Amino acid sequence: MKYKYDKQTDILVIELRRQRPDFAEQSGNIITHYSQDNKPVEIEILDATRTAHDMMKAIRKAQA
Repeated sequence: MKYKYDKQTDILVIELRRQRPDFAEQSGNIITHYSQDNKPVEIEILDATRTAHDMMKAIRKAQA
């Protein structure tokens, strides 16, 4: 697994496997890329700083 963060665009890319993506689905700021056999290959998190902050807030709220 590899991680790559671009500070200028605030995009975090998580490579799950070394396979070429065939298609992608976007839900909010998260884009998941899949292989031909529907396995996740890569995850892109747009506006990563805010998205991570929002995720942490939701986790803290769920734990309270």
